[in-house]
Amino acid sequence: MSEQPQSDLTDLIHRAQSGDARAFDDLFRATYDELRALAHLRLRRDQRGTLLDTTALVHESYLRFAAARRVRIEDRSHFMNFAARVMRSVVIDFIRERQAERRGGDAARISLTNGAEVLVDPTTAGGESEVLRVHDALEDLGKRAPELVRLVEMRYFGGMTEAEVAKALDISERTVRRDWEKARLLLAEALAT
Repeated sequence: MSEQPQSDLTDLIHRAQSGDARAFDDLFRATYDELRALAHLRLRRDQRGTLLDTTALVHESYLRFAAARRVRIEDRSHFMNFAARVMRSVVIDFIRERQAERRGGDAARISLTNGAEVLVDPTTAGGESEVLRVHDALEDLGKRAPELVRLVEMRYFGGMTEAEVAKALDISERTVRRDWEKARLLLAEALAT
């Protein structure tokens, strides 16, 4: 994507937030390739393949952006941070819905004559379980260090590089590396329990 100048993108963001529907669509078009790249990086980790593909993730994210117009986004880096958070939300909701379907979803439960309920709980795929565990650990981490959660959302869920995160958060790459290591240690500790 030929990156649009920061001032043009910031202008689109402000116009979109003031209710200009055309500016909102233009903002999505201007960032579409970059959002696809983020989505592709996030989804490529799933070696098994899922029903959720890059295009579906970007389009579902767009629908959520449209529903969240009240969120105040100041500039491109804030927008990309928000995009990573939205993609995290989409992925988590998709996994939860898929796991619920595996367990029968809204299907009626059948009782045996001895009163025991028949519940089929197939083993969930490792990747999906890992994503949900990381999400839950992030919820806990967010109570102590919300700045680390933003970084993890951008790296783990958004698939962004250290340089991209540094640019989006307006911090040095060294700070990103240090905070990423700290977040990984805290998450490893939370996931070990």
